[in-house]
Amino acid sequence: QVQLVESGGGLVQAGVSLSLSCAASGGTVSRYVMGWFRQAPGKEREFVAAVTWNGGVTYYGDSVKGRFSISRDIARITVSLQMNSLKAEDTGVYYCAHSGGNYGYSPQDSRLYRFWGQGTQVTVSS
Repeated sequence: QVQLVESGGGLVQAGVSLSLSCAASGGTVSRYVMGWFRQAPGKEREFVAAVTWNGGVTYYGDSVKGRFSISRDIARITVSLQMNSLKAEDTGVYYCAHSGGNYGYSPQDSRLYRFWGQGTQVTVSS
């Protein structure tokens, strides 16, 4: 069982930067993917970014490419999401996710992920 704890959300103005962090604990799998999804009110959950743990390959949703950056700290088992040039449409609850050794789906597909954090709110005012 993997536990995920997110931090770093908040209320910011459009155009500024914000960083989210997710710390993972528990679990013994050595190959996994960690990612971020977000959900705005009245909308479906949307893929934001993901990173493979063994090779550090990154993936981004089209709406955040060039503005967001995902990184991992192997020693601390932490994944971070640096969000630059924030827009009002980036508002939502951001969820950290861990594949937990699951496979068969792409990193952009929420079905890959077995474990989810509780979510952290990001609100961008225009």
